[in-house]
Amino acid sequence: MYRHLNKEKSSCSNGIYRFSGNIESITDGHTLWVRGEDLTLPVSLEKTKCYLLPKHEGEGEPDAPSQMSWNRISTLSEGVKVFVAGVIKDRNKRQSFCSTKENPLTVIFYSCLDEELTEDIIRAARTKGEYWNSLTPISIVTGALGLIFIAATYLGRPAYHLAVISALVAVFIPVYPVLPPGFLLTLIYRRVSQNARNMRISCDFALFNLIEGAEKEAAKRYAIRAYSLEALAWVLMLLGIGINIVFIFLILSLFQVVSF
Repeated sequence: MYRHLNKEKSSCSNGIYRFSGNIESITDGHTLWVRGEDLTLPVSLEKTKCYLLPKHEGEGEPDAPSQMSWNRISTLSEGVKVFVAGVIKDRNKRQSFCSTKENPLTVIFYSCLDEELTEDIIRAARTKGEYWNSLTPISIVTGALGLIFIAATYLGRPAYHLAVISALVAVFIPVYPVLPPGFLLTLIYRRVSQNARNMRISCDFALFNLIEGAEKEAAKRYAIRAYSLEALAWVLMLLGIGINIVFIFLILSLFQVVSF
């Protein structure tokens, strides 16, 4: 449990805390001094990942936090808002926030109102494309090249005619969700997926509020709804892709490219 250090006011002991304030200075190469209401504490940024929460305006969803390099942090001006969560330990005869193996330090720079910080962080952490990451494009390209290699290998063998066609059809699976007639199911998938994301966010809020004594049943209820909606969304997506694959095979059969 992270105790709110801002409410401790004047002093603190070794332990796990969360603290928010403004940048006062950066010293000793990797020490960030954060000034709170009645307390100023050093934050050791050695082996610590720092994030910037983009400024959020309007009713749209906030962008996901981006990781910051040390060179960029050192250029931040005095007064920038900072949120810190982690362990406070005695270091060099003074208490300081620092990362440990068990409790890595969390440092977030932000510009929103303090009362909106928790909500913006939770919403931003639940990105719109949670199943898209840096490995996704590599996986798609690798899979496509593998299928093209299979098709090219068996292209001149009549016995493998259907296998060649199947491989070529599978190459374009990533674009099938935006092609008719399965596109209608893709639209429904996106709506259901958005509802599942909202349930995830509500679950995160409920889990966070457990610290303040909220009931655990609320988090379980939101989690179950999120799992159910996610399952339904993926069924709709796969069904749309399947419909488009069958549709393409029917078109190919009409032109006698493939026979069933």
